[in-house]
Amino acid sequence: MNPSSAADFPSRSLDLAPHQSAVSHIAAVLVAIPFLTAGIYHALDPFGVQRLFEEILVWPSISLPLVLAVSVGDMFAGSLILVPRFRRWGAWLASTLLVVYMAYFALHYSQLRGTECSCFPWVKRTVGPAFFAGDGAMLLLAIVAGWWSRPPFSLRSAAAVLGVAAVFTGVSFGAATTRLTGTKAPDSITVDGKPFSLQHGRIFLYMYDPHCPHCFEGAVRMSKLNWKKDVTVIGIPIWDARMAPGFLHDSDLKALTSEDIDAIKKVFPFSDAPYGVALENGREKGPVTHYEDGGEPGDTLRKLGFVD
Repeated sequence: MNPSSAADFPSRSLDLAPHQSAVSHIAAVLVAIPFLTAGIYHALDPFGVQRLFEEILVWPSISLPLVLAVSVGDMFAGSLILVPRFRRWGAWLASTLLVVYMAYFALHYSQLRGTECSCFPWVKRTVGPAFFAGDGAMLLLAIVAGWWSRPPFSLRSAAAVLGVAAVFTGVSFGAATTRLTGTKAPDSITVDGKPFSLQHGRIFLYMYDPHCPHCFEGAVRMSKLNWKKDVTVIGIPIWDARMAPGFLHDSDLKALTSEDIDAIKKVFPFSDAPYGVALENGREKGPVTHYEDGGEPGDTLRKLGFVD
């Protein structure tokens, strides 16, 4: 038995009509582009994508391994479907992945409807009818690409492609890990009465005294900044937390509230408020200590990449 037969589309003749071959090539390219783009994106920013995965209800305990696995799978499928001798294998794998993705979002449709699906960089796709129509069209293209293709061969070469995808993902993950410098933040704190992880994405912690004019002025200045969309601001009163809602309302600072000042101060000690800490993927990217001088704290936050 041919080793390709275990994962094969129905056998087709070795002699394909010119139009069939052309359609197969076009369909393969149209499928490969989004798969390769998504796979590379996941590999280059695993921790950012991990946070996005958790927003679409992936369990935190498996979110990072799943990001890496999806990265390898997408790159492998996209690469195979581009190469004519591997095309049927690539079409089979791409089709399987698309069915799995659509099944997951269908299962959680009521919870995720209208949510960004976190599939591709720069392209915003929200979960809804158009999302399933798009993936369904891609599934049809994958089937066409595999149906009008020659029988696949050379499992060893295909395995080498898998190895390249895995190595690229591993190296990218290693590079991303080395960028996690600075003091490690607590794993989580209580924010607005619920556990909140500090290990994913960009978070700005603002420690303030609700009765301090300088703290209030700093909050007013920050309320006028153009914060980047992926930054979460958390205000942490150093005492008298019952005044926090009024402080944030009057200063117009859009921030969540945590009362876990002891846990934060133990890791990031400071002498007096106002004081801020910029976190990226659970590590301190830099402190923000000035709130009254010239363009501060905007200048420091801009250098840290937290505001535009």
